[in-house]
Amino acid sequence: MPVTLDGRSLNPHQLQRIANGEAVALSSEGLARMAATRAVIDDAIAQRLPIYGVTTGLGPRVVDAMPDGALNVFSLNTIRGRAHGVGESLDRSCIRAGMAVRANTLLIGAAGARPELARHIVACLNADLIPFIPQTGTIGVADLTWGGALGLGLIGEGYLIAADGNMVEALPAMQSAGIAPYQPGPREGLALVSHSTITAGLAAVGWAELKCCFESAQTTAALSMEGFRSNLSPLDSRVLALRPQPGQSAAADGLRYRLEGSALFNTGEARRLQDPLSLRNVAQVHGAAIAALDFSADALKHELNGASDNPAVLLDARHQTDLDPALVSGEILSNGGYLPPHLCITLVATTQAMVHLAALQVSRISKMMFERFTGLSNGLTFAGAEGAGLGPLIKPAEALYAEIAHLATPPPIYPGISADGLEDVQTNIAIPAKALFPIATRLRQLAAIEALVAIQSIELRKLQHKLPEKLQSVYETVRGISATVQQDRPLGAEIDLLANRIKHGDLER
Repeated sequence: MPVTLDGRSLNPHQLQRIANGEAVALSSEGLARMAATRAVIDDAIAQRLPIYGVTTGLGPRVVDAMPDGALNVFSLNTIRGRAHGVGESLDRSCIRAGMAVRANTLLIGAAGARPELARHIVACLNADLIPFIPQTGTIGVADLTWGGALGLGLIGEGYLIAADGNMVEALPAMQSAGIAPYQPGPREGLALVSHSTITAGLAAVGWAELKCCFESAQTTAALSMEGFRSNLSPLDSRVLALRPQPGQSAAADGLRYRLEGSALFNTGEARRLQDPLSLRNVAQVHGAAIAALDFSADALKHELNGASDNPAVLLDARHQTDLDPALVSGEILSNGGYLPPHLCITLVATTQAMVHLAALQVSRISKMMFERFTGLSNGLTFAGAEGAGLGPLIKPAEALYAEIAHLATPPPIYPGISADGLEDVQTNIAIPAKALFPIATRLRQLAAIEALVAIQSIELRKLQHKLPEKLQSVYETVRGISATVQQDRPLGAEIDLLANRIKHGDLER
């Protein structure tokens, strides 16, 4: 079934399906809203009212009126004059997500574009005609350069990214698919260029990857608790209630769910009265990660279903009965909805939460390596003095943590200098949005290392057949990829294979 866009209910999970190739449909109600607001734009043009980016110039040229008969050309030039990004392309899946968000937010009606524009974007999506969008150029004050590249592809003047990753000219590719290039009318060049929906799509897909990474970290932490023979009293709901923290109880619930049936819940099974903090404080740190993910999820909900268009059309009461009467006027108002500082702040908070989570993983991995903490052989080796066992894995684990911490560095925030000083604010949200993906890659690799280490310790204790049911299936998945390390061997390729399985949700349970 295709994902139906209505301008109001798109969520990151649906968007990930679209990013992965799912078909898209448009609601009739959303298309009706677009038709209604387009009538407002057409009426204002007929009256020669000053409308930013429609009957006036852009940026510092807002004081200049467009000559009669130049509005369509101005729309084309708005696209051509913003397609200045540089570098390699954004990933095709993320561009698909951005296209879906732009189609969805057009259905709100605030852009005043014709319904044909949303239909064209969806037709290209469903035909897998994906515009080439260079990675670098946006400063997070609407996606102007990214929108320029998007628009250029949709009008048949730019390039598309083929399924094999190669760039192809847009016009012949569209002709081969039986889709005519779009001919933007007044206001529609700006509708293709000025919005923050590509960033929103990118962030939503990245958020979904981090959510999967978090669930996998919950699983590997539970495995480490089994391998270490941890004291589970810090997961007791009664003690957590003494100092409630956002996400803390949910994290503990998830850990207890994975450990359900474990002998560790029995009195006397834990080896120590108090474990190292990386085992004792999982609920607190993972709870903070849940809170941060929820924080960004709420911001994404509004970005995926909110209008980032300037100017914005407010519907007349005749066309929209479910709006607050105070919002119903048929007016076209200048606004600042294109600026996404809230989403930027939430993404930075989420990446910082992942740094804390990764630090805990590295600490748990290190604790499992030494006899003085576990009572097992140093390096969890079966080979005695002849082998290092898993001991050297601490080095790639530390390297992954360092790279995660570096990638999570907040973007610079400083006054802007664009448009002759008129556009004097920026967010640089593209930096944390793009960072979600390499952070997720490294979190998956780190989880793979923790899984290997935890399971090796479980085997040294001869507990592999006594695991709780949910961890037993994880054990079998991991050992289906990477056998017990009886003798030293290279493990990098196996870690990457396991990380790929983690990407597809195999350790989320």
